[in-house]
Amino acid sequence: MNHNPAWKIWLLAAVVVFGIFYALPNLFGEVPAVQISRASDAPLESDVNAIVQAALVGAEIQPRGLSDQDGRLLVRVSEETQLRAAEAIKRELSEEGRRDYVVALNLAPSTPSWLTALGAQPMALGLDLRGGVHFLLEVDIPAAIYQRRQQYAQDMEALLRRERIRTERGEWLQDDIIVIRLRQQEDVSEALALLEEEFRELSIEQNEDGLTLSASLDEEELKRIAEFAMSQSLTTLRNRVNELGVAEPLVQRQGKDRIVVQLPGVQDTARAKEILGATATLEYRMVAEDEDAYLAERTGVAPIGTQLFKTRDGRPILLKREVITTGDHIVDASSGIDTDSGSPAVFVTLDGQGAKKMLETTQTNVNKRMAVLFVETKVETRYVNGEEVRKKVRIEEVINDAVIRGVFGKRFQTTGLETNEARNLSLLLRAGALPAPIEIVEERTVGPSLGQDNIDQGRLAVIVGFLLVVVFMVVYYRVFGLVANMALMLNLVMIIAVLSLLQATLTLPGIAGIVLTVGMAVDANVLIFERIREELSANTPVQGAIRAGYEKALSSIADANITTLIAAVVLFSFGTGPIKGFAVTLSIGILTSMFTAIFGTRVVVNALYGRKQRLADLPI
Repeated sequence: MNHNPAWKIWLLAAVVVFGIFYALPNLFGEVPAVQISRASDAPLESDVNAIVQAALVGAEIQPRGLSDQDGRLLVRVSEETQLRAAEAIKRELSEEGRRDYVVALNLAPSTPSWLTALGAQPMALGLDLRGGVHFLLEVDIPAAIYQRRQQYAQDMEALLRRERIRTERGEWLQDDIIVIRLRQQEDVSEALALLEEEFRELSIEQNEDGLTLSASLDEEELKRIAEFAMSQSLTTLRNRVNELGVAEPLVQRQGKDRIVVQLPGVQDTARAKEILGATATLEYRMVAEDEDAYLAERTGVAPIGTQLFKTRDGRPILLKREVITTGDHIVDASSGIDTDSGSPAVFVTLDGQGAKKMLETTQTNVNKRMAVLFVETKVETRYVNGEEVRKKVRIEEVINDAVIRGVFGKRFQTTGLETNEARNLSLLLRAGALPAPIEIVEERTVGPSLGQDNIDQGRLAVIVGFLLVVVFMVVYYRVFGLVANMALMLNLVMIIAVLSLLQATLTLPGIAGIVLTVGMAVDANVLIFERIREELSANTPVQGAIRAGYEKALSSIADANITTLIAAVVLFSFGTGPIKGFAVTLSIGILTSMFTAIFGTRVVVNALYGRKQRLADLPI
């Protein structure tokens, strides 16, 4: 007899409920929306909701709903009013002085609130399904390494000149080696000791002629420079992409020296290139502590020799006009822990010129405050008499000010920050300029209509494939074919549910993986049903044939699926984005089909025929 233990029935029921529940949000589709967020990833201010509602009332637009999701405000509107709503909100925020807010067009899921409250969300759609712009950028790592060698050569020359060690004139950088030619033999030992102490990351040796020193970067330092160049390029590009007002941008590393930038919904490639090539820098200045910043803010007049700025929290601050050094002189910045106090700190490394000026400044300003001013030039949209006006603006804000605790030059640190603040400040210090030239090696624009065509064709492919399999199984295996079709339907539901639960991004290759899974999912049932037929042909009793069919076909099914799963894992490990999408859906489909085809169908078959001892034949 083929009985079902109670736990098997409950497990199958739980899986069915789980699959339906998490796949359900994908049936509700998406509605047009306007997304409001802050460019600095800071949380929204408490009055933004009221400002947005006032803008909508002024534009006579009735929103379908407002919701706060992951620090972003989503305003659901109709397709006809989406653009008007975005313009009205931009204008209102601009008039309120909220210039760091990004207003983007988006599509918001129309999933009922009771589903979202329980964590059920629809799958995200990739660029090939939503439309937008795709850039593949290549970072010139050799150029970054060359620039770093040049900087080392300049720093070494400045150090030796400062210590009054005479060197020969000429080019210091020769291929991959920094060559230092000294004039006097008695200076060699002192110069070697000085350079080894100051530049510990370099390998410095004395040449055979006795007057020449050679410095080179070891493999570890070369890797560090390459990694820093990639990390800084990623940070800079992410900051710049925010200016495009893209709802869900993707900026990620691909391989050793390439970066993928995907901007869903953006169709203007010229505008995207303009933003990606924008510039930003930093300035270090002393704080004018003897002057009243609040008085200068009220009167609008700054004392002679000072300039009035604001910190990121809105506090007025007066800085001296003289610039100590700029972000162009920063060669490295990282967050860590101060060994003396154990508090978070940001460690900054300057080049030779910046280090010299910083040393001279700190020697005479111990226990005084120094500020970091972030300066950016970008195109800003404003509304004058109801008309949109674009112009370049210079944005200046103080991101940090701290007390100088000691004399420093090339390397220094800033303490008194929280861990997250230190990490963000170090990233910001590195994000002012790209560390190496970046070239666009691939550019694609996917129109919104083409994206919808891709969705429609993908859906059609799944439906046609599913129906053909269903017809074949019913015709060839009759009632058992219906059982296999039920399992196939559950398999599709489970794939969608798992993808939704993982918040995976569905792309065209992912749809291809689902279509392939539909065809492969019934393979296990075909093996099982053919084995049952063989047992029945050998006059095996019905109950024994069912048991033998499932048990003896299991090893073949497992071998076939495991080998396919291994191939999918290899594709995911070594493939790029589209290939990974295909591998993910294929892997999930293999695992779910194993469950539905083996476990699920057996529970149903046992329920239908397991208790019928006198059954002479099976409808198979």
